[in-house]
Amino acid sequence: MVRNPERRAALVDAAVEVLAAEGARGLTFRAVDTAAAVPTGTSSNYFANRDDLLRQIDSWLHERLAPDPNVVEELLKRPRDRNLVVAFMHDLMGRVLADRTGFLAMMEMRLEATRRPELSASLRKSLRGDLDFGIAFNTESELPGGAEEITLLYLGMLGLILEQLTMPGMLDGAIPGVNVPDGVIERLVQRIVPEG
Repeated sequence: MVRNPERRAALVDAAVEVLAAEGARGLTFRAVDTAAAVPTGTSSNYFANRDDLLRQIDSWLHERLAPDPNVVEELLKRPRDRNLVVAFMHDLMGRVLADRTGFLAMMEMRLEATRRPELSASLRKSLRGDLDFGIAFNTESELPGGAEEITLLYLGMLGLILEQLTMPGMLDGAIPGVNVPDGVIERLVQRIVPEG
């Protein structure tokens, strides 16, 4: 198997682009080769099969979509209250809007996992790991709320992210006087996370 890590990374990035644009059915080695502007057959030298490619995408997306450690460090200089939780959720939405392709690819991975048991197991493990990390981070950072609140916030933000990525503007005016997504984020945190 070829061992050029830069080429592999470029192919995985190209696969993310294809997945976000074409969905899982359009994710072929030929499409990845075209998106990466490499000779036909290159992807098949780097990935054993489509399942291997999907696993590589899963792994890369969790790195690509993770918060910037410098931003987290700056945010943690603030008082540990509900406003800080709001700031973290605004950071998340900012990352969603800045890397729409990456987050759409993650949504496509979720859909594809409903049809592929092996991918489902892998993705379930990585997504649950992300949630568990978020709960632990919240506890260790002494932010308000516990496992229940963070899980509910995760679910609320996931729904808001899905709407913003797939139907932007659809929620405008749904809650009178509340702008989308910023006002909705603030309401979610206020309703879910305790003040103290």
